[in-house]
Amino acid sequence: MPMSSSATSSTVSRRLDRNIEALLERRQEEVRHASLQDRVAGAITRFAGSMTFVYIHAIVFGAWIIANIGLLPVVPAFDPSLVILAMVASVEAIFISTFVMISQNRMAEADDKRADLNLQISLLAEHEATQLLTIASAIAEKLGVDLDQKEEIEELKEDVTPEDVLDTMERKFQDGG
Repeated sequence: MPMSSSATSSTVSRRLDRNIEALLERRQEEVRHASLQDRVAGAITRFAGSMTFVYIHAIVFGAWIIANIGLLPVVPAFDPSLVILAMVASVEAIFISTFVMISQNRMAEADDKRADLNLQISLLAEHEATQLLTIASAIAEKLGVDLDQKEEIEELKEDVTPEDVLDTMERKFQDGG
């Protein structure tokens, strides 16, 4: 008896909800187990990438420049050539770019994990599809169904290893496509 549309939707929804929940739990676990230096670098990177950071710098640098070019007579110029401001901005840029690179490295590691997971899921799906094709082909043969694509089906029933795919890709890239 086929499932109704709402029953199918409910099953998919439960499965989807379970998968989303598992992913969220995994991310929360990774955040909980992050080292102090990773948490600090992440917080600094998030702050440096915010509009609050831009506003604070616009105000501080603007006030610094206004004070040092003599537009605020109540504040004596403490950096009339703005060399100190340039030095502060340069040192800050060095540190911020370092924090951004740390953050990018962490994101690259997470991307690598996701790519590995996607590969494993794809390999599992490929293996399952191959097994289903083998079973369907056996059923068709048992029932005496003549398949026009017999050659193609036989080729699709062969297992393909990731190593074979990578080796073929490397050869193609080395040969220039």
